[in-house]
Amino acid sequence: MAKIMVAMSGGVDSSLAATLLHEAGHEVIGVTMHLWNDDDERLAESLCCSQEMTASARRVCNHLGLPYYVFNYQKEFRRHVIEYFLNEYTRGYTPNPCMECNREIKFRALLSRVKALGFDYLATGHYARIQECVAGRSASHDPEYALLRGVDHAKDQSYMLYMLQQDDLARLTFPLGSYTKAQVRAMAAERGLASADRPESQDICFVPGGDYRNLLQEEAPESIRPGPIVDLEGREIGQHRGLPFYTIGQRRGLGLAGGGQALFVTALDTARNALVVGPAAATLQQTFEVEGLSFVSGVWPTTPLTCAVQVRAHAEARPAEVVPLDQRRVRVAFQQAQRAITPGQAAVFYEGERVIGGGRIARPRLE
Repeated sequence: MAKIMVAMSGGVDSSLAATLLHEAGHEVIGVTMHLWNDDDERLAESLCCSQEMTASARRVCNHLGLPYYVFNYQKEFRRHVIEYFLNEYTRGYTPNPCMECNREIKFRALLSRVKALGFDYLATGHYARIQECVAGRSASHDPEYALLRGVDHAKDQSYMLYMLQQDDLARLTFPLGSYTKAQVRAMAAERGLASADRPESQDICFVPGGDYRNLLQEEAPESIRPGPIVDLEGREIGQHRGLPFYTIGQRRGLGLAGGGQALFVTALDTARNALVVGPAAATLQQTFEVEGLSFVSGVWPTTPLTCAVQVRAHAEARPAEVVPLDQRRVRVAFQQAQRAITPGQAAVFYEGERVIGGGRIARPRLE
């Protein structure tokens, strides 16, 4: 049996993950990451990263008779997640802080702790699967691991995990990847877990209510500079309140007079501090570049890939060709144009159920 550290949020998913591993006879401990100052009023209504979360995780571990620990990662969370979040908005991107938290905190930091403390695996409640391939990596003969979508495609979280590498997958386990959410709730209820009916967090954990604008105004007020709203011909047709308040494809909240066709955000021109708008058709895009790339196999492609590409967490992956440009970027060409491809979000490449890799959608070069 293995020694397994389970990252616990107090919710039903991580609670059941710990329970299933414990029932299987593994030596299990539960851990929660302490990411925020307990006095921060922004956490009052958060279902994630709050004191209530820690209390819920502790109750589950007490119920199972498992050791439970809280690890302090406040400094790392501030540096890698919150500062990233603020910096991306100020540079004209729409960030994904949960993905960065996965990369830097949940996996990089916790996996380092797993290794340092002599544990075999880190387990989380993510809806994804890890499969050991029959053929090993040619040079070392070590096992090769594939990252697959969760069985419940409605809850699949593989998009959020594209940055995981072979060494990470060798130390990770996702006990819920082969179950649906309905099955997870039913199994938790059967076992009398207090978290069985706990609602899911839908917000960014450090922005309860989802209004990130307040955080920007508090922490990066210099990034909020009003400027012109221009049409596709460059004509000024209004004023925006600050580029970080807008994202590609946005229609509401532009403050433009009605009477004409509906207008959508098509670009954030940071050089001119201008918000570019156009008709719905102008939000369609067929090709774009991806930077900050990571491939699950650890092998960079040298020839074009025909695969499916997903550009938002809850979007469908669509057929595309991925063409390597250099050792930093690839160009993605969809078979059919897609709406609101947003710089700062992730583009993740799939071959069937298998994650090939992905990266950050780059900002286009404005003419």
